[in-house]
Amino acid sequence: MIQTDIIIIGAGPVGLFTVFEAGLLKLKCHLIDALPQPGGQCAEIYPKKPIYDIPGYPSILAKDLVEKLLEQIKPFSPGYTLGESAETIKKDDKGFFHVTTNKGTIHKAPVVAIAGGLGVFTPRKPPVLNLSEFEDNGVNYIIKDPSVFENKEIVISGGGDSALDWALYFTEKRKHSVTLIHRSESFRAHNDSVQKAIDYSQKGWMKLMLNAEVKEINRDENQKLNLNVNIKGNENTNIKCDNWFPLFGLTPKLGPIANWGLEIEKNAIKVNNAKDYSTNIDGIYAIGDVNTYEGKLKLILCGFHEAAIMVQSAFKHIYPNKNNVLKYTTVTGITGFDK
Repeated sequence: MIQTDIIIIGAGPVGLFTVFEAGLLKLKCHLIDALPQPGGQCAEIYPKKPIYDIPGYPSILAKDLVEKLLEQIKPFSPGYTLGESAETIKKDDKGFFHVTTNKGTIHKAPVVAIAGGLGVFTPRKPPVLNLSEFEDNGVNYIIKDPSVFENKEIVISGGGDSALDWALYFTEKRKHSVTLIHRSESFRAHNDSVQKAIDYSQKGWMKLMLNAEVKEINRDENQKLNLNVNIKGNENTNIKCDNWFPLFGLTPKLGPIANWGLEIEKNAIKVNNAKDYSTNIDGIYAIGDVNTYEGKLKLILCGFHEAAIMVQSAFKHIYPNKNNVLKYTTVTGITGFDK
């Protein structure tokens, strides 16, 4: 059994920053995450994408933000249970929570902080009958390392920010043949990205196919993907490529956490934002994108704020008779606590 002061479910940016804020109060933390490495979506889904709203960084790549956070919390020596998901929770007669993972690892703590982002993600897949035969073998729903696809013929489907961002990224590298397929003429992406795609198409740098959808997929005699594309009002056409990325977004689900007796609203955990981001169960908090309240903004920097407030409340929950005086790090400095 792993025992700590705060069990943090989710090792994304908000979960990692919670370790820092807790460490300042000499509270020990242990993080649980289903992914094999810390960083959450920033490490798993878009490591190469820039983030623009982190204070002090005009622009920082998602993976670099994770590395900075890991460096920041290193003095506090957090524990990790990675590659395992939190399955069940129970509270003993002494007020300690026991969180058990899908692999049977048991964690014990007086406080649980759920920082699981938007939850467990599953890709939205297009209705192509034999699609599963090509998954991770030419068809991918997430682009982790774009360098793998250099000098490849690439087709991207979708009209949101992810599809446009990656289409522009590959086009600007000028090491790829890029085709962007979208099923209508209107996009859900930022206007500047849409205009760039149109400009690049007019310059001949990328091919833009509107009112079009991939209907069938197979391989040709050279093992390239052969996509049968239906264009509204025209005959179907075939496109050959090395890789197809259907980027229609990811559907988040809370997973087993939804069965823990927490108050849920629209696939998120309701919290008391006027106080400390506590849930309806005393000792369990929810911070970051996983929670909801009136005026909620799903931004990493808002999650950082929620973590700082939550940890102050967690200290009082763990040590009700101790008086914690806020001290600025400019005065105290940063040192790890005794193990």
